[in-house]
Amino acid sequence: MHEMTTLYEKIGGAEKVRQLVEAFYPKVQAHPLLKPLFPEQIRPVMEKQYMFLTQFLGGPPLYTEKYGHPMLRARHLPFPITPSRANAWLECMDQAMDEAGITGQEREEFFSRLVIAAHHMINQPEPASE
Repeated sequence: MHEMTTLYEKIGGAEKVRQLVEAFYPKVQAHPLLKPLFPEQIRPVMEKQYMFLTQFLGGPPLYTEKYGHPMLRARHLPFPITPSRANAWLECMDQAMDEAGITGQEREEFFSRLVIAAHHMINQPEPASE
């Protein structure tokens, strides 16, 4: 085995990323804080997420090849992302990782990188309570 194994390879490559995305989006669509941010037609979003996560984990640069630099924060600015929405997104991803069977050290490393990314997307404070 070569020294520079990517996280993408460690978790199981394309098949595992696909499983994760398939497990993730039904959770997002069922979540009261997240559902309003996503279109009814979720497939194109799922495809982008699949391409992005593949690249994010060190796999082929599918996202950049099709859409250019991810520029995550800029691409998410049109959406009101609050701390509670970022946490809800992470919760759904955590459950999806369970479902996809992503475990151990790889999961910890992957999830901690997602936490950083999710917190970077926050662009609004929590709304003032009524």
